[in-house]
Amino acid sequence: MKNEAIHSLLRQEPRLWRAASLGTTSLAPGQGASLATGHAELNQQLPGQGWPKGCLTELLVRALGIGEMRLLAPALSLLAQQKKKIIFLAPPHMPYAPALSALGLSAESILIVRAQNTADRLWAFEQTLRSNAFGALLAWVDEPSRNESLRRFQLASRTAEGPVFLFRPWSAQNSPSPAPLRLCLLPRRYPGLAVQIIKRRGPVQLDPVLVNLPIAHPAMQSLSRGSKRSSQQPTHPALGFNRLNAHPQLQTSQIQGIGHALDRLPPTTALSSVGSTQLS
Repeated sequence: MKNEAIHSLLRQEPRLWRAASLGTTSLAPGQGASLATGHAELNQQLPGQGWPKGCLTELLVRALGIGEMRLLAPALSLLAQQKKKIIFLAPPHMPYAPALSALGLSAESILIVRAQNTADRLWAFEQTLRSNAFGALLAWVDEPSRNESLRRFQLASRTAEGPVFLFRPWSAQNSPSPAPLRLCLLPRRYPGLAVQIIKRRGPVQLDPVLVNLPIAHPAMQSLSRGSKRSSQQPTHPALGFNRLNAHPQLQTSQIQGIGHALDRLPPTTALSSVGSTQLS
């Protein structure tokens, strides 16, 4: 009788889950839906079998351009096909429209909000969450975020009908966060990426999940072939995209007692632009 009562409570209350199994993705009853990542290996390790809706997902990256955008591309392209807007809030560089288009993200489906100072970024982030007028929200935070702000973002995310991604610096992995899902993104030999799950509603995942990222459209393969003939890496990667067929020079470091390939020079480049909104 006791076990039946526990099982009934677990089914009715998404805020409870067994430590030995994956929980749901939302704290709010009626939520818990997810969006498939497009990577079967990653889906199996995420609560809800995909990118969660109705909660905040943190993506912690050591440097830009290791494949973080191509990791999200399959899910974002599905939203774009459904005519839903994808909001880029305070991206560190202007996204490269041709590369995004090659992954199924047309310029018409993307809205860019640029905010120059921290206060504007936090305000725009919270107001966008409250509007719930988006298919997916991607926000970048360079400076340390106060835990109170993160908690407000998480609470506001509970009403979102799409996934909410917050990109944070690598150093934030050791800081507490109310985000139910936190992932460290680790570069691997092209076109691979390792996803280290450092927080989820479920058992501890010690080993990183290895995923193969989408390869650029054939129309861009000439850039890939050119990179093979060049001894230098390309200097014009798109925001969040791996350098095409470039094999990064990696160093092995220890993170939380596990060996991972971390180090890679960040891109320093001016990027082509698409339409955007400027906060002043």
